[in-house]
Amino acid sequence: MSSHYQKAYFLLSVAEVQQLPPDQGVEVAIVGRSNAGKSSVLNKITHKGLARVSKTPGRTQLINIFVLDEQRRLADLPGYGFAKAPAAAKAKWQKTIDLYIRQRESLKGLLLVMDIRHPLKTLDRHLLDYCEHRQLPVHILLNKADKLSKTGVLKTLQEVKKELAIYENEITLQSFSALKGDGVKELHLFLNKWYEY
Repeated sequence: MSSHYQKAYFLLSVAEVQQLPPDQGVEVAIVGRSNAGKSSVLNKITHKGLARVSKTPGRTQLINIFVLDEQRRLADLPGYGFAKAPAAAKAKWQKTIDLYIRQRESLKGLLLVMDIRHPLKTLDRHLLDYCEHRQLPVHILLNKADKLSKTGVLKTLQEVKKELAIYENEITLQSFSALKGDGVKELHLFLNKWYEY
């Protein structure tokens, strides 16, 4: 079932939206706060060490494109909310993400990675508001679920679900552990729908 994702390979990194590959087929973008574990999630999806995992938040400063097949791609977007980045760099990342979401016709939806211990921070909410405005589907991964008890995970899922009720676009969520691999199968099943596998 996950063999599609195992074939993934790195295509290119771009600093500007106009450098992206042709805007056709289906693209899913991974986004989230710096240090939420986006790179680890990407590596779990593909069962490969495709993305460099760093202890330093904000390492991904470019849009990294990974190819599943001729018609399907994964885009790893720069993390947001990293305090130590210069203001100009942060503004540029914000503009790049904004342009990408606004202009990319092949963008099917966003995988929004959050640390389950700190969900729905201000910048996450800004992004969700923006996606609602654009009627863009979002699938939330509450990552680092291994840091909480099973009860804690369920409680957080219920609380987040309740808060998401205000949005009118399609928003789904699940718990995830990039460390343990919990939730990978569920995520693959979900992505299969977006990619029409």
